[in-house]
Amino acid sequence: MTPPIRISFEPTVVDVPLDRLLPLRPMTAPIIKSRKYARIASSIEQVGVIEPLVVTKADGDGRHMLLDGHLRLHALQANGAPTAPCIVSDDDEAFTYNKRVNRLATVQEHYMIARAISRGVPPAMIAAALGMDEKSLGRRRSLLDGISPEAVEILKDKQVNTAVFDVLRKLKPHKQFAAAEMMTAMNNFTAAYARAILAATPQDHLANPDKPKKLAGVTPEQMARMERELESLNTTFRARETTFGDDVLQLVLSAKYVERLIANENVAGYLSERHPEILAQFRTVSQATSLDAG
Repeated sequence: MTPPIRISFEPTVVDVPLDRLLPLRPMTAPIIKSRKYARIASSIEQVGVIEPLVVTKADGDGRHMLLDGHLRLHALQANGAPTAPCIVSDDDEAFTYNKRVNRLATVQEHYMIARAISRGVPPAMIAAALGMDEKSLGRRRSLLDGISPEAVEILKDKQVNTAVFDVLRKLKPHKQFAAAEMMTAMNNFTAAYARAILAATPQDHLANPDKPKKLAGVTPEQMARMERELESLNTTFRARETTFGDDVLQLVLSAKYVERLIANENVAGYLSERHPEILAQFRTVSQATSLDAG
């Protein structure tokens, strides 16, 4: 029987006086001036604390070490709040909580903003809560205008630079899908990479093929060469994608066979004495469980 899973914190949220919280790290000037801190401070000012702070159990003097929520604590102190909502943890590992937080993806943020506006929440309030101006909020609201559903499906759970979607709109739907696939395969969702894909895309695959591409620092000859290289890369990528599953299966089976082979003392002894370099390679192969290993 599987043993029950033990939660690592007390089930109720408690209000703890701020002077009873002991931060584990100082708040430096660069952190306070960061965009992330500004958004948290603005959100707390507009709607209050959404995610409680995480603290240890009280010591003999009634003080709690702060495990997670240093930016929220500083923002509360700046606003003159007397207490903070806290979750009391049974575990004193400070890295545990942030490690398990799933950050809001760019597309999900768009859906959240659009839903809030459709339900009557004033855009000015949403912008203030997210720490952005109304113009930026409008861009987030219309983020997916002109983006193919197939590309949205690929990028829906990714942290994508918002400028990427401006680049994707310049491509035809099927090329948006191909670009999203390529960014996912490379795990690169920056605007610079998206612009590189745009530069390497043939003119007839653009949403407006009659409008020539203009990219600073890239000559027409360079763009033509990039188009050829991208087409070759796409062909290679598709070929590898079709054989990837079989390749992994063959790798795992081969690794298990080699593992059993060198587990034989006679074989291992012979290779160690006469072919140590082969034995070393066999051991490397036997530890491989995916194409990324080794």
